[in-house]
Amino acid sequence: MLELLFTSPFAFIIVFGGLIVAIGIHEAAHCYMADYLGDPTPRALGRTTLNPIAHLDLVGTLMILVTGRFGWGKPAPFDPYNLQNPQRDTALIALAGPISNILLAIGLSLVFHLLSNLSILGILKYLISLNLNLALFNLIPVPPLDGSKIFLGKSPFGEHNSTMSLIILIVVVMPLASYIISPISSFLLSLLI
Repeated sequence: MLELLFTSPFAFIIVFGGLIVAIGIHEAAHCYMADYLGDPTPRALGRTTLNPIAHLDLVGTLMILVTGRFGWGKPAPFDPYNLQNPQRDTALIALAGPISNILLAIGLSLVFHLLSNLSILGILKYLISLNLNLALFNLIPVPPLDGSKIFLGKSPFGEHNSTMSLIILIVVVMPLASYIISPISSFLLSLLI
């Protein structure tokens, strides 16, 4: 499928747009959950919107263009001091992003089953897989990924060493993640398709 993305401008545009939307929805879900739990920070910063432009990170977007399948958005802003139960609510805010990608994958799979155009089906299958991988990758319990806030009970008040986290992500987690994520993603994809 990756070859199709680089040989077909139509496929690349659809997948690039789909990835931008997936990242935007992921970050918007974090922001909406923080707002729902009583923190006005995302709303005050204009981040409670489904407009993906509000959630794009310049470097993360450039990475999407360079790799065709990997990138990131702006982290969702929230203030744990505005939350009633900071530990629990931080985990809920973190969980909202991966859940949004799983729901998006399910929605795309419904569209997949309604269509009969083979070229579109290949692109939809790729977008479904992409959303599943985005959700699963974000569930890895390594800062700054969502999984660290969900599974490790990471204090919402503490800061993590972002340079060390980036090194761990690039050197250790990303190569190992494919061995863990791929089988789970393939299984979930087979259920949806």
